[in-house]
Amino acid sequence: MWLADGWTEYKVLDTSSGEKLEKWGDYTLVRPDPQVIWNTEKKLPGWNKNNGHYYRSNKGGGEWEFHGLPQEWTIGYEKLGLTFHLKPFSFKHTGIFPEQATNWEWFSKLIKNAGRPIKVLNLFAYTGGATIAAAKAGASVTHVDASKGMVTWAKENAASSGLADAPIRYLVDDCAKFVEREIRRGNTYDGIIMDPPSYGRGPKGEIWKIEDSVYPFIELVSKVLSDNPLFFLISSYTTGLQPGVLTHMMKTAVLGEGRSSSDAANYKKRKGCVEASEIGLPIEGGDLVLPCGAACRCEFN
Repeated sequence: MWLADGWTEYKVLDTSSGEKLEKWGDYTLVRPDPQVIWNTEKKLPGWNKNNGHYYRSNKGGGEWEFHGLPQEWTIGYEKLGLTFHLKPFSFKHTGIFPEQATNWEWFSKLIKNAGRPIKVLNLFAYTGGATIAAAKAGASVTHVDASKGMVTWAKENAASSGLADAPIRYLVDDCAKFVEREIRRGNTYDGIIMDPPSYGRGPKGEIWKIEDSVYPFIELVSKVLSDNPLFFLISSYTTGLQPGVLTHMMKTAVLGEGRSSSDAANYKKRKGCVEASEIGLPIEGGDLVLPCGAACRCEFN
């Protein structure tokens, strides 16, 4: 498992009964987590005395209950010099997925050591954690998300991290349609980052269902890789897309392994090292880990 264990301002304090107790800078939150199917004793005072608790509804969705939590605050990821704006909003989120820090460190090292200019495409880019990590490492980044609000939030995170003037292009767009246009324009990228949702809608109502869409989408995105690519990263929080599934998709759709010669017009064979694993966050006070989905990394050679 790849652990995001480099945080100093974020901690998972405890987990039990479908919830996690977290420390976000100066504030303590309780949020639901579907991975927490165990029922252990809730000894820490934060379970009952916290700054925010998100209660899930039996009818879907849920709502926050606040106790002295500001509308917005910041935390930093000191290892990479990043600062994030946090805001509690619908469906329990705060604005970043801290477990992704393990991936930020991986591709940041590749970008810094590349010895050449690197262009990165970040799809389903959300509030820009990966975008600002790549830009901080020296890449020029194209940030694409269907939500105007998330793109605005990403710009705030970039400014807070000293990257207001960094070479980041922000686009509110449907990811698949954007990639199709980039193929027609002949634009390519050295690094690809994608964190596709299980279900979503584009700005014009386009429907994304991961089980139906993700594999042909990876095939499509592979067509905007440069002739000398650096990396390809796929993250997933969908239960069915486990490390083995991600590995198979990466090897066949991106590296062209197992594809017939008659299909040569639709893909390009590439050489690369593919690794996939669960990603997780350490839980304070012991050796336990909170699983947080999976990721697949391809480093080209």
